[in-house]
Amino acid sequence: MTTQIQHIPRISVSLPQVGNTPLLLIRSLSTDKVRIWAKAEWEQPGGSVKARAAHAIISKAIRSGKLHSRNSLLDASSGNTAIAYATLLKPLGWKPTICLPSNASAERKNILRSLGAELILTSPLEGTDGAQIVAKETYAANPDKYFYADQYSNDANWQAHYLTTAEEIWAQTKGNITHFVAGLGTTGTFVGTGRRLKELGNVQLISLQPDHPFHPLEGWKHLATAHRPGIYDDTLADKTLVIDSTRVFDMIRSISIHERLFISPSGAANLLGALEVASQIKEGDIVTTLADTLDRYQEVRKEIFGK
Repeated sequence: MTTQIQHIPRISVSLPQVGNTPLLLIRSLSTDKVRIWAKAEWEQPGGSVKARAAHAIISKAIRSGKLHSRNSLLDASSGNTAIAYATLLKPLGWKPTICLPSNASAERKNILRSLGAELILTSPLEGTDGAQIVAKETYAANPDKYFYADQYSNDANWQAHYLTTAEEIWAQTKGNITHFVAGLGTTGTFVGTGRRLKELGNVQLISLQPDHPFHPLEGWKHLATAHRPGIYDDTLADKTLVIDSTRVFDMIRSISIHERLFISPSGAANLLGALEVASQIKEGDIVTTLADTLDRYQEVRKEIFGK
């Protein structure tokens, strides 16, 4: 599979800037010789890592003429990419149409509605796989009305991380990164960041998956039972770890106490994966991402903290 890409060109409309997020040392999980670092991806427009892919997808679509003021961006999402789309498009006065599983958190639905997004709620039993089917059917029924972004198969998704996330990590670690660890959802973060890091140095890539299909990690895929994203490259990972989802809440609680950070379930799962890698090596710098905060998971927060 070729990894040659073109830099996304400048466009004639102004979008909020993305990227350049801090790299945090997770001191409570690190030792003198094995350090765990995490990108604070909530410090972006829309409050999540998905700002990177959304910005690249929108920029490319506007430049090509596929997205304009007379149609609507259409996509399936578990929530964060949808919020990023809506946040970036709002200054233009454009509103996306989002196919969203009906069991997405109430906070995500409320944010999307406040940003003007049109929601098409889909089966809670089929997750984002079902939402993708509805999005494709919606586009097929009225192709002139929509630009179908298809984040799961859109190369701009992984290219955004190839061009930004990986370069930031390499610079912030001064090239000392030894392992990159990330969960698989659309797979854009892992594929794009991993490809570029492999080119920059001898970096081990560890992908993470949930332990069963009905897991609590919004945005992640259990690839053994889910539709495989078109952008996924199954030759890229040096190792894949399965995350015990029953340990996620304990990690959220621990990080809140020791790091003063309220991270989301997916961020906690990434740290569990990083911690597993740390237990297997004698020295190194392990980097992962924290996609968003616990603010979008009030039910989870209430269960853990009682408020």
